[in-house]
Amino acid sequence: MKELLEKLANGESSVDDVLKVIEEDAKDRVPRSRLNDKNDEIKELKEQLDARTTQLDELKKQVTDNADLTTKIQELQSENERVVTEYEAKLQQKEFDSALEGALRDVKAKNPKAVKALLDINAVKLADGKFEGLEDQLKALKASDGYLFDTDGIKGRTPLPPSGGKKTPVTKEQFATMSYADRSQLYTENPELYKQLNN
Repeated sequence: MKELLEKLANGESSVDDVLKVIEEDAKDRVPRSRLNDKNDEIKELKEQLDARTTQLDELKKQVTDNADLTTKIQELQSENERVVTEYEAKLQQKEFDSALEGALRDVKAKNPKAVKALLDINAVKLADGKFEGLEDQLKALKASDGYLFDTDGIKGRTPLPPSGGKKTPVTKEQFATMSYADRSQLYTENPELYKQLNN
């Protein structure tokens, strides 16, 4: 990255090249909020299990031939198993939803909720971080309902004027439709105008 920035400073590279490397580098990173969510979930589950284990240990100390206490212990053990099973299912569902959201973002779904509603979720499986049964459905949706996805070229945006000659001022409407790369270029060339349009 340092080498690329040095090339940019020397004019041997462009802002687009730097942005492309940054986007590629950030693509595979797990967001900190997602990692924090996972840590909180694990902590919550551990606290629940510790509390139930303590209850069981206390009851076991009191058991001699008391049938009621034996029954209570069995009930608590069954409840423990149910809680663990439900919690694992919730974790798997969260992981699935998060991965699906990322996959829909990668295929440039304009409205991920709308696209998800059109998918047969029961036919989609997540295994080892990869989806099975999703790619074909998305291809079919792109063919039948292409308006739900952004195309590679952004339609309707106004490109920045070429270098040299008098530059046409950019309006707020044009700024709203500009790509990230074009906004970065505008910020580099005219920071004052960028600040005005970005307010």
